[in-house]
Amino acid sequence: MTPVIIIGAGMAGLACARRLADAGMASVVLDKGRGIGGRVATRRAGDMQFDHGAQYVNAHGAGFASVLDGLQNAGTLGGWADGTGRTHKVGVPGMSALPKALGVGLDIRQNTQVLRLTPDAGGWLLHLADGTFPATKVVVTVPAPQVAGLLGADHPLVASLGAVQMASCLTLMAAVAGPAPFLTRKDSDHPLSWIAQDSAKPGRTQAEGVLWVAQAGTAFSAAHLEDDPATLTARMLPMLCDRLGASPATVTYVSTHRWRYARVTQALGQPFLCSSDASLYLGGDWCLGPRIEAAWDSGTAIAADLLAQNKRVQ
Repeated sequence: MTPVIIIGAGMAGLACARRLADAGMASVVLDKGRGIGGRVATRRAGDMQFDHGAQYVNAHGAGFASVLDGLQNAGTLGGWADGTGRTHKVGVPGMSALPKALGVGLDIRQNTQVLRLTPDAGGWLLHLADGTFPATKVVVTVPAPQVAGLLGADHPLVASLGAVQMASCLTLMAAVAGPAPFLTRKDSDHPLSWIAQDSAKPGRTQAEGVLWVAQAGTAFSAAHLEDDPATLTARMLPMLCDRLGASPATVTYVSTHRWRYARVTQALGQPFLCSSDASLYLGGDWCLGPRIEAAWDSGTAIAADLLAQNKRVQ
């Protein structure tokens, strides 16, 4: 039986596994996707790439700042001046470099979806598409709205998630020939609330044209969340072209991505939830707020609790 199983290879899951590994405690991370990092992601298309999720990362606390400084010294992160007088840290050559660096040496099993969790003698049984996986302790780091699907709506911890709220986000990625009128543009009143010249970030490969990422605001994203990709493109691309002062004829590549649970709008207010027998933990950015650092803090706090328990047992 595996001592600790972590469900989800986003930043919270990776932070938990990294802290445990650094202290000598093994874990296995299961993730349903092909890549790790969750919304800290980079989409590649030929010789182009787009940070279509989190745009940058910054630290407020000393612990996460130390992690970012170490990654920057290793060349995994670089400074990006966004044109407003602010400088952020971004992954090099893409935002996905950050989770990849944190995941080095960890036992991460991708394309492995956990369908549900049930109590088992000595711990938990994870039900997968092709079998089961026993574990003494389980750390669940999926978005809060997905927890009930794993545990069942009547699980005691699920009731604690009622106040947590997360908003969706629709992202447009486009390559546009011609001049770039700005580096970034933020306008909470416009349907495209954030537009960034992604190809201007450090360490990016030079592709033909300027590469743009445009992310829709909360209201537009909620209204069009279930639109198919072609419909989303037809809605969002003209707005981007209008903001850029560009003709649609200058667009050489375009695609969209739907983040169903993109941003925490109402956080839990504590680093994690734990079952009464300390065999099940729930965590993620939704515990503390809409920042990469919040996910890291949650995962690290869970790991600290697991290590403290292990020390008491010894």
